[in-house]
Amino acid sequence: MLTLGVESSCDDMAAAVVRDGRDVLSSRVESQIDLHQPYGGVVPELASRDHARTVSQVVKAALDEAGVAPPELDGVAVTAGPGLVGSLLVGLSFAKALAYRLGIPVVGVHHLEGHLASAELADPSLTPPYIGLVISGGHTALYRIEADGPARLLGETRDDAVGEAFDKVARVLGLPFPGGPAVSHAAESGDPDAIAFPRPLAAREGFDFSYSGLKTAVALEVEKRRAPLAETEVADIAASFEAAAIAPLVSRSRAALRAEGLRRIAVVGGVAANRRLRSELARVARTEGFEATFPPLDLCTDNAAMIAAAGATLLKRGEAHGLDLNSFSRVPIGATPWTSSAPD
Repeated sequence: MLTLGVESSCDDMAAAVVRDGRDVLSSRVESQIDLHQPYGGVVPELASRDHARTVSQVVKAALDEAGVAPPELDGVAVTAGPGLVGSLLVGLSFAKALAYRLGIPVVGVHHLEGHLASAELADPSLTPPYIGLVISGGHTALYRIEADGPARLLGETRDDAVGEAFDKVARVLGLPFPGGPAVSHAAESGDPDAIAFPRPLAAREGFDFSYSGLKTAVALEVEKRRAPLAETEVADIAASFEAAAIAPLVSRSRAALRAEGLRRIAVVGGVAANRRLRSELARVARTEGFEATFPPLDLCTDNAAMIAAAGATLLKRGEAHGLDLNSFSRVPIGATPWTSSAPD
């Protein structure tokens, strides 16, 4: 089975071709970092306009790289949500039109199910049940992954996502967009114990997260210092923030593994590329006898290979959507199929 994946949920336009849900034949991503950098964050209207400009080029490049002609495709998988509605509509409209022209099925994929699929795409030995930690600019959540049926939510952020906190702290520190890599780079030369930033929800049971208070604590720390900040101050604040942001990800993951009686956790999403997180979780895993897996960096950030892989699984189950497939900014896992009559 040859599946074309199309991903346009935010500021990356991506397309990929995957064979049998496992073999990545091509994966192309058109980044918009330069477009949004002057604004310090993603501007939704600019993102969707640029997607409309590049979608056909990116899809053609993915097909050419895979050596696959459009009539050879067996199905099209496309991110239907959650995400920026304008951006989603560009990819969704293209995918539906292509599938209609070729007479093949189109299936809408939940963006988070795509990220979770990236774990098994990277490591075929990873089989359910296991814990999935999804961490990105828009999401921070723990799931129990089962062989059949949707992932079961164990806990999620009560306010900001961890990736969003990284981006906003970068802005406060005067670091460039995208904020996550910039903060981590600055933190490399800093002291993670320099400032005792709060560990969100550290004293509370359960598997939820919170990052608004930590973000505010960093802003107040910067505000009380004399501007402009010295390079060493930026490094120490970045390192201390990073340590505080990662601590609950590790502790909540460990607690979820214990509560669910599982020994494997897959960490996916853009923040899964963070080096300190990878190191800390790997250290705890060695100590406590569980296994933590991370996709390679190109599968951590938004990509279409994960969408094609997740879509191939749905298509094999006989799930497909019609031309009324719609995009939605907020959709819980398991809410598919998403049609024009589905609630937002």
